[in-house]
Amino acid sequence: MARRYLVQGMVQGVGFRYFTEHAARRSRLHGFVRNLDDGRVEVVVEGDAAAVARFEQAIRNGPPLARVDRIEIESRDPAGRFSRFEIRA
Repeated sequence: MARRYLVQGMVQGVGFRYFTEHAARRSRLHGFVRNLDDGRVEVVVEGDAAAVARFEQAIRNGPPLARVDRIEIESRDPAGRFSRFEIRA
């Protein structure tokens, strides 16, 4: 399965992308995370349903300095174009 998340709150400058990368790799998901100019963080993941569910729970909490106010979730068809999970600029 594949999902795109747009995470809103205090999620830039608090280690959220690194936390997300660690959570995705721990769950063996592929995709990316990046900061957006409007202050949100975009995350795209692909993997099995149980792994995506674990990952989603992790990013709802975020790292200690983050505050997640809202997450927009979009289901997608897996593209299979990612070979790993990465942080994008």
